[in-house]
Amino acid sequence: MTDLFVRDEQDQKWKHLAQGLADEFKEKAKVYDETRDFPFEHYERLVETGYTKLTVPKEFGGEGLSLYQMVMIQETLAQGDQAVTLGIGWHLGLMMDLGIKREWRDETLRQLFKDVVENGAIINRAATEPSTGSPSRGGKPQTTAKKTDSGWVLNGHKTFTTLAPLANPLIVNASIEGTDEVAGFLIYRGTEGVTIEPTWNTLSMRATRSDDLFLKDVFLPLDAKVDTVNRPASGPKPSPGWLLHIPACYLGIAQAAKRDVIAFTRTYQPNTLPHPISEVPQVREKVAEIELLILQARTMLYQTAELWDRYPEKRPELGPLLMAAKTTITNNAVKAVDLVMRIVGGQSLYESLPFERYYRDVRAGLHNPPSDDATMRVLAGQAYASN
Repeated sequence: MTDLFVRDEQDQKWKHLAQGLADEFKEKAKVYDETRDFPFEHYERLVETGYTKLTVPKEFGGEGLSLYQMVMIQETLAQGDQAVTLGIGWHLGLMMDLGIKREWRDETLRQLFKDVVENGAIINRAATEPSTGSPSRGGKPQTTAKKTDSGWVLNGHKTFTTLAPLANPLIVNASIEGTDEVAGFLIYRGTEGVTIEPTWNTLSMRATRSDDLFLKDVFLPLDAKVDTVNRPASGPKPSPGWLLHIPACYLGIAQAAKRDVIAFTRTYQPNTLPHPISEVPQVREKVAEIELLILQARTMLYQTAELWDRYPEKRPELGPLLMAAKTTITNNAVKAVDLVMRIVGGQSLYESLPFERYYRDVRAGLHNPPSDDATMRVLAGQAYASN
């Protein structure tokens, strides 16, 4: 069946790449979920196929994918390996964000993109902390950076460091001592004083290995400071469209659950029926509900991405829509997977079937930024301001 959201040959090319990887990763994803090991081999394949450089700007050797195309490949990849999709989504989104903002020194940014394109580097930002929670809540990092005559000294503790076993370098957010400034620092693996503790023992997304990062008197050169995170806006601030990689991933989980439940209903026939349960009206009604939830979510995802791509001048105004998209898409995905579990019944709880993993993994989306309460607060403010 034709995917109505594939607009042209370029979209089809990238979707085909992601679909091939999803098919390749699907079986092993279950194993990595069970063992909680990090799927290095899957990331090696992402590098080999050029997936990791897709959102690097073309002028730096990447493919310069649009936001629309990025969420398309992420939704597709998530139908094979959910944890890898969420993990690589942070890298892809960061590449897109750095390429758009161009806030770094030219040489530093050029070198980073070169490492990604030529050396297969995979990058992420370490921002979340035990005491402050998600940086989207606005808490100031307790990780500190002290400036000396010859460089910086960093101390602190980061949590939810997705890609911790692999990412190199990491961009670590820290508060600069004696100021109100929060800055990002480029830290490479193997730097003295940097340790990663395997603390990731969770219900969902087990193979992202979002472990804890500890910094103890980490010395960095002066040019390791790459950006100011809380820089006062001199004008309208573009909304972070790249964060749509989050709902795209959870929508992909719902798509995988729909695919597998349809296959299940076509073959499962209890001895109380003369036909498979796919012909039971109540089952078909639930499948229709799932289809409707996914269609609503996909429409909102791709329409929002299209607006962000097509109208750069409107990006500062798109914040509430982006937040609403994340909330709507993620909650629709959760509801869709819940319906899948009801269709399959008690068998859905067996680890031998994929449904319980979809059920666990899709729930992680409720805790990725922005949270539902933050979205509702912004939407309420918008509604009152416009009436």
